[in-house]
Amino acid sequence: MIDRVSVQKVGVFAAVAMTALLTGCSSLASIPGDMPPGPGAALPVIDVEAPGRAAEQLRGWADEQSRAVGIDTVALEAYGYAAAVLAKSRPECGIAWTTLAGIASVESAHGTHRGARIDADGIVRPPIIGVALDGTNGNAEIRDTDGGALDGDTTYDRAVGPLQFIPETWQRWAVDANGDGVLDPQNIDDAALTAARYLCTRGGDLTSADGWQRALFAYNQSNKYMHVVRDRAAAYSIGRRA
Repeated sequence: MIDRVSVQKVGVFAAVAMTALLTGCSSLASIPGDMPPGPGAALPVIDVEAPGRAAEQLRGWADEQSRAVGIDTVALEAYGYAAAVLAKSRPECGIAWTTLAGIASVESAHGTHRGARIDADGIVRPPIIGVALDGTNGNAEIRDTDGGALDGDTTYDRAVGPLQFIPETWQRWAVDANGDGVLDPQNIDDAALTAARYLCTRGGDLTSADGWQRALFAYNQSNKYMHVVRDRAAAYSIGRRA
């Protein structure tokens, strides 16, 4: 994911997302075509300010959804928790867990890109790090902004984590979602809540078609990307795999 300012400069998007798009997705002919996609299974009421990994309060809900939608329970907990936090802190946004799941599906197959996995603590192992954004093969050219701290590259930036944040965007928007005091783009809780915060700020009212599209374009300025995310989120909204 590239911040809007960066996209305006380079006009393309991160390589991991492009790879996921090229692989396509399962047949979605019968899913709703609404914009925005539906909110999916309702979240139970939880204490979003509980200490520790508060997302674990959604374990029962996530277990129920996991088999139907084909998403790991820990990832679903993270998406649901992020939506619950924003429902309390920015109720006018209306971001749904399905939107976060749709984005994560495209960006990293829910933290499983190239054999990675999400462990019980929410950390993706091994870390997901995109290709160097060096301006080749249709990629953006973004010179290093973090001294290689997040992506191990001191020459060019690379998108990192299950939600594929560019380091400069992560540094600006990152939030600690699991109470461990660390802002980690490889942690699905931190990444999902940071993405939700970013999308709500950029899109405003994500229950409207205009707001949802504005948010997705801020995340990635590609019509194809937006529609693939919409289709996958819509599949999740009716309890289907995408």
